Amino acid sequence: MTWRDVADPMLKVINVVGARPNFMKVAPLIEAMRDRPADFAPLLVHTGQHYDQSMSDAFLRDLDLPQPDISLAVGSDSHAAQTAAVMLRFEPVVLREQPDWVIVVGDVNSTLACALVCVKMGIKVAHVEAGLRSRDRTMPEEINRLLTDQIADLLLTPSHDADANLRAEGIPETRIRMVGNIMIDSLFKYRERARASTVASLLGVAGQDYAVLTLHRPANVDQREALSRIADALEEITRRVPVLFPVHPRTRKSIDALGLADRLAGIKGLQLIEPLGYLDFLGLLDTARLVLTDSGGLQEETTVLGIPCLTLRENTERPITVAMGTNTVVGSDTRRIIEAATRALEHERGTSAPSPPPLWDGHTADRILEELITAADPSRD
Repeated sequence: MTWRDVADPMLKVINVVGARPNFMKVAPLIEAMRDRPADFAPLLVHTGQHYDQSMSDAFLRDLDLPQPDISLAVGSDSHAAQTAAVMLRFEPVVLREQPDWVIVVGDVNSTLACALVCVKMGIKVAHVEAGLRSRDRTMPEEINRLLTDQIADLLLTPSHDADANLRAEGIPETRIRMVGNIMIDSLFKYRERARASTVASLLGVAGQDYAVLTLHRPANVDQREALSRIADALEEITRRVPVLFPVHPRTRKSIDALGLADRLAGIKGLQLIEPLGYLDFLGLLDTARLVLTDSGGLQEETTVLGIPCLTLRENTERPITVAMGTNTVVGSDTRRIIEAATRALEHERGTSAPSPPPLWDGHTADRILEELITAADPSRD
């Protein structure tokens, strides 16, 4: 007897993760579905787009996620090859499982690849974090966002500006639902546990001001000029506070290839450390004085935590974080980075912490589940 032979009103939902930021977005959904076994039968599919066994296991453990039901293990490759590999390996999964919904999150290659497979097979797709736009089509993530939103059945947005973007692109109102920010569900749930992390003590910064730096985007880590400008800024910032830099494996490889390893290692007060699990990183982030990043999710988390964030890009798909006053877009310009860091460090911590944006309240997963049920049975609306 197959799942489809059982007369049951529950919805079978495949939740797709492809890269580490996806774990924080899917974890609340899996938990919420498990709490409602009469309504949902969740499956977790890990495409392996960014795959590191130890890091994957750490995130699964930290976020109370089960081992993936299905691992596609596509690994790293060019954008075209990786997208194609995900599609080829995901299609048999969809054929076998026949889900009611497939949930894709964020903007990685797996997001678009799995959405394409489903739409061609007539399987409903829900896109979590829909509607975010940087207006920069040189970013692969922007292309993934645009195309996924065009084909997904349900567009689950984190903020009003995302809704406005979708309307401007001609997306019907019936496909748009503002549900809030799913990453903040994880932040609120695990913040207290993360405070038990000893990583700040182990790094020698507990009880003092420090900054956290993350870099992974090609515009920063694959360009010697850009990375050198950021290093120049770090030379000045580390005169005021130590900077902790968990180095993404790809970033470390680029640093070595560009011949900048000795330069960065020579900056007094800059600590290059191994990547951290979710709880250790959140614990470090929560007590940071300043964050410098080219990540999208960190812009959102710092907004809720009230921590000044400098975005080392020329644009952001999360302009609400700038409007809230916590985030400043500075690019890789040395002067702009130093000036913004100096202003941030001169303000007393916590004096300008804003209220979170609407629906960034830790209950986004519950709203998403209700939207899935309503879309499956419009009579409930």
